[in-house]
Amino acid sequence: MSKIVSFILPFDEPLDRYIKQKYPKCDSFRVVSQSLDARKANKGKKPKYQYQVELVSSDETFHRYQETFKPKDLKSRPIIIGAGPAGLFCALRFAEYGVPTTIIERGSEAHRRMISISKYWRSGTLNQEDNVCYGEGGAGLFSDGKLITRIKSPHIQYVMNKLVEFGAPEEIAYMSNPHLGSNKIRKIISVISQSLINDGHEFIYNNKVNEIIFNDQKVSGVKLNDGTELVSDHIVLATGHSAHGIYRHLAKNQVAMKKKDFSVGVRIEHKRERIDKIQHGDWFDHSLLGAARYRLSHHNKETQRGTYSFCMCPGGYVLSSGTDGDGIVANGMSNYARNSHWSNAALVVTVKADEDLDPNDILSGIDFQRDIEKKAFQLSQKYASGKELPAMTIGDFLKRKLSDDDLPYSSCPSKLIKVNLWDVFPNFICEHLVTALSSFEHKMEGFSKDALLIAPETRTSSPVTISRDKETLESLSHESLYPCGEGAGYAGGITSAAVDGVRVAESILKRD
Repeated sequence: MSKIVSFILPFDEPLDRYIKQKYPKCDSFRVVSQSLDARKANKGKKPKYQYQVELVSSDETFHRYQETFKPKDLKSRPIIIGAGPAGLFCALRFAEYGVPTTIIERGSEAHRRMISISKYWRSGTLNQEDNVCYGEGGAGLFSDGKLITRIKSPHIQYVMNKLVEFGAPEEIAYMSNPHLGSNKIRKIISVISQSLINDGHEFIYNNKVNEIIFNDQKVSGVKLNDGTELVSDHIVLATGHSAHGIYRHLAKNQVAMKKKDFSVGVRIEHKRERIDKIQHGDWFDHSLLGAARYRLSHHNKETQRGTYSFCMCPGGYVLSSGTDGDGIVANGMSNYARNSHWSNAALVVTVKADEDLDPNDILSGIDFQRDIEKKAFQLSQKYASGKELPAMTIGDFLKRKLSDDDLPYSSCPSKLIKVNLWDVFPNFICEHLVTALSSFEHKMEGFSKDALLIAPETRTSSPVTISRDKETLESLSHESLYPCGEGAGYAGGITSAAVDGVRVAESILKRD
């Protein structure tokens, strides 16, 4: 039998040399988990890796994660709306059982999306059906590609193993903070889709679902933008968190939904070297450590509201990622190497559904997001061309007014325009950011120096939850409709969305 051992090593000590010395009877090994502890690096303590390693001798084999699948027949071919992580992994799970699906994606294939996106970043010309949020791979295709999740699920390892099978680095199966980077995700998503096509699954690109077909309290199919109608007993709704049109369509047809809390705020961007120095101390430029990460949070006891960092992109870029012609949205991305000269993260404040939104309007969270995005666009258009993202230095933000100083250089390909961000957000968002920034500076000395705030970060999660049964995962109000993933309010990133897609497929397979 193989055995698992745990130990801690300085980050620059070779792992294989340590194992040969410590475990001379070991014939081979593999890393089960690896995480960096650099909490005291800025106090002169060398960063260390915490390892779990599986050891085997010559007559042993490594433990293998395995599942078995028996072919299954369904009465009708499942329809999956959306080819993001939730939709694709839902289809992959069906494929394990030999069940073909039809996947409908309003945008284009992963490798073609860059044409529309590049045009938007360069000139501000937005394709409202094919952009950073819409298209094969979903919003996660243009992100840091982080695979971190806080959920507990037996399907997490399945998702990781599948990604490795389709070309991801093997390290994602054991790293404590795995990431793929936008450049690698694009290639992997294309391989996944081609694999599904080879297994008999149908992809319909550049064709939006205009209507879900309702027959009383049951869903029976969908109507596409070109007039095509498709029929199925299983409609998986995996549209992502920015499909506002679908939310409005569901509300009109009285599909069970409820408002939920979400967060809005800014992207904070630093020169990467500053964050590396704060986090890694004297070893900030060591090649074995790479770009440094951070995670920050502050709870305001008086308002019972949180402000926290989100989607931190070490060595990354700030991107314009709007979906509407009259709105601006900021987001972050990094490639696998995380080697740009900047690091960024969202700093966002909780918006409480019960306190901050219209109690009589389920979709008032969408309006809250859109109002901010429209203000950002209007100010960008007033002072520039409308494609530039509003930005402000932290120093100016804390003073609540703009200085005469120029903005520092940024990673953003759409460029920035100097704007007073207090004119973009409701006051309570800015006030909570001010309080939190003071707390963050105390936790990471130098955090506020020479940093940029870029706005607005509004699409952190869905502003609604599409209600479903906890066991069957079927809509509480409409039979045959399966809300799935981040857009339905049941996931918060690539991995959790993929896991939810697997769960929905398993539920349908059990019931039919």
